Amino acid sequence: MSMTGDITQIIESHWIAPVMPESALLEDHAVVISGDRIVAVMPSGEARARHPEAPTLTLEDHVLIPGLVNAHIHAAMTLMRGIADDLPLMRWLQEHIWPAEAKHVSPEFIHDGTLLAIAESLRGGVTCFNDMYFYPEVTAQAALETGMRMSAGMIVIEFPTRYATDPQDYLEKGLALRDRLRREPRLSFCLAPHAPYTVSDATFERVVTLAEQLDVPIHMHIHETLGEIQQSLEHHGMRPIERLDRLGVLGPRLMGVHAVHLTEDEITQLAHHGASVVHCPSSNMKLASGIAPVAQCLEQGVNVALGTDGAASNNRLDMFEEMRLAALLAKVASGCADALPAHRALRMATLDGARALGLDHLIGSIEPGKQADLVAVNLGSLELSPCFDPLSHLVYAAGRSDVSHVWVAGEALLTDGTLQRVDVTALRQQVARWRSVLAD
Repeated sequence: MSMTGDITQIIESHWIAPVMPESALLEDHAVVISGDRIVAVMPSGEARARHPEAPTLTLEDHVLIPGLVNAHIHAAMTLMRGIADDLPLMRWLQEHIWPAEAKHVSPEFIHDGTLLAIAESLRGGVTCFNDMYFYPEVTAQAALETGMRMSAGMIVIEFPTRYATDPQDYLEKGLALRDRLRREPRLSFCLAPHAPYTVSDATFERVVTLAEQLDVPIHMHIHETLGEIQQSLEHHGMRPIERLDRLGVLGPRLMGVHAVHLTEDEITQLAHHGASVVHCPSSNMKLASGIAPVAQCLEQGVNVALGTDGAASNNRLDMFEEMRLAALLAKVASGCADALPAHRALRMATLDGARALGLDHLIGSIEPGKQADLVAVNLGSLELSPCFDPLSHLVYAAGRSDVSHVWVAGEALLTDGTLQRVDVTALRQQVARWRSVLAD
C-alpha cells in the first residue's frame, strides 16, 4: 500500500551524514518526511518510485546533516557582542557585563536579543539551543515566533536582578513558565543554577529535588576558571565538583558547562555519575580560561556536547567553528592526532548535545521516527573543492556560510539562505537602536 498521501516532502541529497552509525555516510539517498517526522531514509531512486507524487527537493552538491544543537548559550546577550573584549572572565563579568545587565536587561531587550541570536543560529545550521538567561519566558516566546527548537533554562542565582528577587522567586517564575508551555512540542526545559560560586547549598538541594520531580536536566557552569576553584577551596574547603557531589548534583541530569579545569579523578567521577560536559572552545580561549581536557573525558566515557556560550564572550554563534576548534584543541592538548576525529566532532554538535538535553530520542540523528530537524550544507563551492571526505569537510573546511537550508520539525526555516520567519529588515532596525542605547 502506498504511503504517498501521508508524505509531505522528500529531500534528496548527494550525501547524507546520519550521525548514527557515527561515521556513516550515505550517497544519493533521500530523507522521507511525514509532517514533523522522518519516516524513512532510503536510496533516492527508491524514494521516488515509492512516492512519485510527493514534493521533492534535490540537493546535488550538498551533504544533509542533523540540525546542530548549541548546548550552551545566553541568547539575548547577542546584543552585547563586542561590548567588553580582551578581558579575563571575572573582570569581564564584574566590571562590564553585570553592570550593563543591571541597567538594560528587560523583556524587550531579551526578545530582541534572542531574535538576533536565532537569526544568526538558523543561518549557521543550528536547530536547537539550550539557553540560560533572565526572563526565559520571553526567550521562549521568541523561539515560538520563529519556529526554533529551544531548551529553556529556569535560571536561579542568589542575588536580585530586574527579573527576580531571590532564589525562591527565580524558581517560582521558572516553574510557572514550564507549567504554561510544557506542551509546546519545540520547547523543553532545564533547571539552570548559574554556577557554584553564585548558588548556595540550600538552593542546590532544592534544584536537585525539583530536577528529580520534573525529570529535567540541570544546566550550570562548572570549573570554568582556576579562580573559581580557589574561591571554592577558601569558602567551602573543597573544589566545586566535590561540593556538588556532596549536595547530590552530580548525576546523569547534570550538564556541566566549560569544565576546563578537571583532575583525572574528577573526570572519572563525572563518568561514573553519567554527567555530561558542554565544551565551549571559543569562549574558553577568548577569556583565557584554558583548554578543557576533552580527549580524557571522551576516553573515560563522559558525554561531551558543544556550545558557543554567549556572543558577548565568543563573539559569534558559529557551531561549525566550535566543531573545528574542539577537534584541533583536543589534538594539540593530548598530542594525539586522532583524539577527536571529524565524525566525533559532528556527533558532539548533534546527537551528544541532544543526549545532554534528554532529547536524543527526538533529535540529533537522521533516523526514522525522529523529528525532521535537518540542515543542508553546500559543498560545491570552489573553496571546498575537491571533496574526498564530506565528514572531514564539515569540520575542517566548510563553514556556516555554506548552510543553504534548515528545517525544524519538517518546517523550512531557511531556504536558499533566506530566513522564512524572521523579518531581517525590522531586526536590523531593532539592533541598531539597542546599539545606541548600550553605547550611552
